[in-house]
Amino acid sequence: MQALRRSLVPLTRSHLRPPANCHRKWVYRTQATVASSGPAATATNRAEATLKRFWKTVGIEERDDAFAVTLDKRPLRTPAGKPLLLPKNKRLVATLIASEWENQETLLKPHTLPMTSLTSRAIDAFSDDEQTRGEVRAQLLKYFETDTICFLQNKPAALVKLQDTHWKPILQWARSTFGVEISTSDSFILSPHPPETVHVLNDVMSKFDHWQMAAMERTTYTSKSFLIALALVMRQITAEQAALASHVEVNSQIELWGEVEDSHDVDYHDVRRQLGSAACLLSSL
Repeated sequence: MQALRRSLVPLTRSHLRPPANCHRKWVYRTQATVASSGPAATATNRAEATLKRFWKTVGIEERDDAFAVTLDKRPLRTPAGKPLLLPKNKRLVATLIASEWENQETLLKPHTLPMTSLTSRAIDAFSDDEQTRGEVRAQLLKYFETDTICFLQNKPAALVKLQDTHWKPILQWARSTFGVEISTSDSFILSPHPPETVHVLNDVMSKFDHWQMAAMERTTYTSKSFLIALALVMRQITAEQAALASHVEVNSQIELWGEVEDSHDVDYHDVRRQLGSAACLLSSL
């Protein structure tokens, strides 16, 4: 709470003066742009040309009855040029976005801007574009056709235990909550889910707001499971529980063969960063 109370005070720490011989290309364009009196891309072009951190202060301001994250008093914009504005019940999201930009160093690192990219995705793709929403729903339902947690193996014992702990509760929740049948298999072939089930779950997503749709998309792609994502978006499980569910097969292998350094540990943190950003986007703090 103390961090949130400080969130409306501009963050003034400034660093970085990059070496003159650094490569000029900068991927800032893919994350967000900064509003200026000229075109939205002006600040981006400046960053690409100089490779310098051109902003000295990061802040959060109230604008149009919403929160705007600012760089040197200029509000961030999405890649599509829309103002990156957060409603008053998304103060935590604004604080996290501001923190991401404050902690950038010599080179902008896209993987360190999960909240910025996810929020931009919500605004650009899902706020008023019904065609995109429909296309994304169709893509996410393809994950449901071969959902990871529908493949329940009967050995080894370590895998069975993890499935019972992390997968079966989600399956039971989805069946009872939405009144649908969900196919499972103990082999490599999964029978198609009933068309009625697919229709019901598509209808559930059609009622999501743009924040929920962005969180659903990221969580599905990260966990490789439609049902894990749905449980997270519906707040049935936490980000950590979603991460554990998405790592059931990997963790069972680790129990048998041990951890592969610089592989399992990197994936561990990346999954939690992505799922954590989705969970935070859903917050109403």
